[in-house]
Amino acid sequence: QVQLRESGGGLVQAGGSLRLSCAASGRTFSTLSMGWFRQAPGKEREFVASINWSSGNTYYASSVRGRFTISRDNAKNSVSLQMNNLNPDDTAVYYCAAQALGVKAFPNAAPTAPNEYDYWGQGTQVTVSS
Repeated sequence: QVQLRESGGGLVQAGGSLRLSCAASGRTFSTLSMGWFRQAPGKEREFVASINWSSGNTYYASSVRGRFTISRDNAKNSVSLQMNNLNPDDTAVYYCAAQALGVKAFPNAAPTAPNEYDYWGQGTQVTVSS
């Protein structure tokens, strides 16, 4: 069984920064991409950022581009999300997700939809006060 565990969430004032981390454990798998999503109360889960494991190419939602940075540690099979200049609209539960080799027949190299990911963490709360 694959487990993804997020850490680093919390309460921060507008303009502040947080760094989220996500580590994979349990059954080993070959990672194609890892990404971050978020879900605010009453809203659908939305894409935040992803990174392709082999190329290192990164992709961002327009709402976070220039403020958030996703990075990976291949050796530790972990991914981080540095979030700067946070604002109250960033308040949400943030989820880590992994796209694995061999699960889907034709995986997207730049997955941005939740159903393109195979494994999910439990989420970590990020609250930004004004």
